[in-house]
Amino acid sequence: MIVGVPRESFPGERRVALVPAVIPGLTKAGFGVALEAGAGAEAGYPDAEYAAKGARILPGRAEVFRAADIVVQVLCHGSNDKTGAADLPLLRRDQVLIGFLRPLGTLETIEDIAGRGVTSFAVELMPRTTRAQSMDALSSMATICGYKAVVIAADTLPRIFPMLTTAAGTITPGRVLVIGAGVAGLQAIATARRLGAVASAYDLRPAAREQVQSLGGRFVELPLEARDAEDASGYARAQDESFYQRQRELLARVVADSDVVITAAVVPGKKSPALVTREMVAGMAPGSVIVDLAAERGGNCELTRAGERIVEHGVTIIGWFNLASSVPYHASQMYARNVGAFLLHLVQGGSLQMNRDDEIVRDTLLTHRGKLVNPRVREFFSLPALEDQPTGGTG
Repeated sequence: MIVGVPRESFPGERRVALVPAVIPGLTKAGFGVALEAGAGAEAGYPDAEYAAKGARILPGRAEVFRAADIVVQVLCHGSNDKTGAADLPLLRRDQVLIGFLRPLGTLETIEDIAGRGVTSFAVELMPRTTRAQSMDALSSMATICGYKAVVIAADTLPRIFPMLTTAAGTITPGRVLVIGAGVAGLQAIATARRLGAVASAYDLRPAAREQVQSLGGRFVELPLEARDAEDASGYARAQDESFYQRQRELLARVVADSDVVITAAVVPGKKSPALVTREMVAGMAPGSVIVDLAAERGGNCELTRAGERIVEHGVTIIGWFNLASSVPYHASQMYARNVGAFLLHLVQGGSLQMNRDDEIVRDTLLTHRGKLVNPRVREFFSLPALEDQPTGGTG
């Protein structure tokens, strides 16, 4: 099977779906790789490195789609709302598409892909299990985002992070608060600690306490009890507005005492909960920084403007998104390892395995033979369950 790697077309996107290092493993398993010329250049991977590992370099995007049995991208149509639709005419029936598809975004984009007869797999639906860990691209990119958020905050803050004892006296360490201790939040804690800051974190999921403390962070205790705090995949569940109102009241003092606040509270498929109000921002010291990792879905800070950096009440609020693309070399490396492992799982003996009893296949398969077939996504959009879902066999 030929795996096609087109250049990412989303404006400013610098990642690439496969890196040269993963090609020998794919070749050994019977895959061929066709790469659009220059696809890896902005991530630091020149064409010559791909060619040296056995990839075929094709001059244009259309040639890659024509040659490929499987197309792998970082941002496919759905997650790429700027230029992704231009790829639809290049897709053909029974071709396989793998990448970020934003399956809980809009039904129209999923129907666009289904209408092409494409068998698509959404990597953000990968189950968070030990068996699927090596394929979990969403966690990989969240790790990059958590790291980068702290680096941006440290560069913006008019103070330094570590405690220093100097001839001019002792400088106290910076105080970083992380709201939302998922993968991104935990990496933010670890990075802040490595830079010498005092890190604290809050999460409504009780299980997060031990993870925060294991990284040397202080877990913020609030006299609040969330109902059904997390779903079966380990993601936080949305709560009612009265819960969030009380949460904001209790967090106000903690936010005011922080030099940096990094918010990473995201509920899949839902608008991000507003956890930091304009009044809370006004209560922070001038020069403080908020990095809102939930900006793309509305933001955890009431004043966040998606894609922008603004100053309100003397506090810098950063709502940039797609932060993983700002570290393209290692983000691409991690993504490629995840996708490479997924490809080796999906294709065995030269055939695509469509065993719906396999939770990895069942959970990530989005469209097949002209239909939206993912049970979770159909339920999200209030669509009736499909009858006669096949189990076992190949596609």
